Order: sequence, then C-alpha cells, then structure tokens
Amino acid sequence: MKNEKYKLLRQGIFFDLIGMATMAIPVVGPVLDIVWAPFAAKKMSDMYKGTEGKIASVFVFLEEILPFTDVIPTFTLMWLYTFVWKKQPAPQTIEIRVKE
Repeated sequence: MKNEKYKLLRQGIFFDLIGMATMAIPVVGPVLDIVWAPFAAKKMSDMYKGTEGKIASVFVFLEEILPFTDVIPTFTLMWLYTFVWKKQPAPQTIEIRVKE
C-alpha cells in the first residue's frame, strides 16, 4: 500500500510538470493544452477511483483547458487530499458476548 501511495505521488508530480511545461511554449502551448486536457482528465480518473476521482478529473480538465491555470498542481493536490487531508473513518468495533 505504501509503495502504491508514493507511486501515485510520483505520477502526479510528473503529470503536473507536463501540464506546466505547455505554458512555457509560446503559441504551441495552448494547442498542446487542448490535447493534454482530456488525457490528463482520463489519467486522473484512472488514478483515483470513485466519485472523488471523477470530480478531480473534471477539475484537472478545466485547469488544463483554461488559460493561465497550468501552474495549479491538480494531481499533487488530489494526492494530498486523498492521503493527507481527508479524514479516514474510524474502524468500527463489534462487541461479541460469549455465554459461559
């Protein structure tokens, strides 16, 4: 589990860097964003399952398609939300009584 957790972080940082790199290329960068946005959204939904992954994929799509928002590290923020900020439910205990 721990290896998978940090593998997601490495992938997220890599995808964030690709998204930010398109900003550095004048004229061609916005065209690359049009191609990159759906790919990034698909990768986000593959990396994070469920409703949270779907919501994050919409955010990453919008962040990549809108101009001047490429500096937001959406993948890294999703990793932080998933593994650092999100409260995990406390495990439920069940009391079992045994007759003597």
